Amino acid sequence: MTVEDAMRRALAASVEVHGRTSPNPPVGAVVLDAAGEIVGVGATQPPGGPHAEVVALREAGERARGGTAVVTLEPCAHHGRTPPCTEALRAAGIQAVHIGAADPNPVAAGGAERLRAAGLDVTWSALDIAGGPLRAWLHSVRTGRPHVTWKLAATLDGRSAAADGTSRWITGPEARAEVHELRSHIDAIVVGTGTARADDPALTARYPDGTEREHQPLRVVVGHSDLGPGSRLSSPDVLHLRTQSPDDVLKALADRGVVDVLLEGGPRLAGAFVQAGRVDRVLAYLAPALLGAGPAALGAAGVGTIADIRRLQVDTVRVVGADVLVDARPAR
Repeated sequence: MTVEDAMRRALAASVEVHGRTSPNPPVGAVVLDAAGEIVGVGATQPPGGPHAEVVALREAGERARGGTAVVTLEPCAHHGRTPPCTEALRAAGIQAVHIGAADPNPVAAGGAERLRAAGLDVTWSALDIAGGPLRAWLHSVRTGRPHVTWKLAATLDGRSAAADGTSRWITGPEARAEVHELRSHIDAIVVGTGTARADDPALTARYPDGTEREHQPLRVVVGHSDLGPGSRLSSPDVLHLRTQSPDDVLKALADRGVVDVLLEGGPRLAGAFVQAGRVDRVLAYLAPALLGAGPAALGAAGVGTIADIRRLQVDTVRVVGADVLVDARPAR
């Protein structure tokens, strides 16, 4: 097995824990023995638990000696809740380390240099690790605020609901199932009080049969309005932030260890985040349908002149059931 094949396996391990490790990064690790065979696979455990390298090394045991560790993120070189992973790799007798992405956190960085200084062979992956499960965490370290994905469902003429306000269901079951899978891998879902009152959403991550998934994100409602005792979001485990400033919202979430945010609406709240430049990714599910009237996805929060257009860089476009998904981010 090549180290890049092992890196793909490490990435798959990191996907499994994405959404369960914040404020720590979702890291995957694979240990190859001296013959290049997988003898250990691990991923970051919830805060306070072992890091991915330690989990993989424990599974490998003595077979790790003389082998290679393949890790999606540079091993930490500091003592936080757990000891440095660089020391664990050295103690296990690892001879080489293949790394996916550099750690931008100045507190934990420097692992690659420390490993080289100890005589280990350190190499870097050519795969796009930063575009995977680590994307939100890397963003939060560099900017000091959570990563925001705006998910929208709209018709081809840009309508998010009909003229009477009804919006279920614009997209098909395949797209809805994919969104629930996405919800199960993020830290928090954010909606405005207008959407909460109009749609009374549960904002939970569910399987197609309606049962709830194992991981549930923090549910967040933003706005000054009360929801009323009958609302499904009038619950003690729902965070109600009585503000509409995006930076205030993001600071309150960051203070709770939130790294990855899914913004689900409605148009007024989404418009505020777009105008503030606080949308880092757009997932647009476009249904092959026309409404001709009704609220637009961004409401009235459009630009006044074409010179102010907000352009996006499209990463992928694919078909999801009967719908089309455009995955994009602001052009830099």
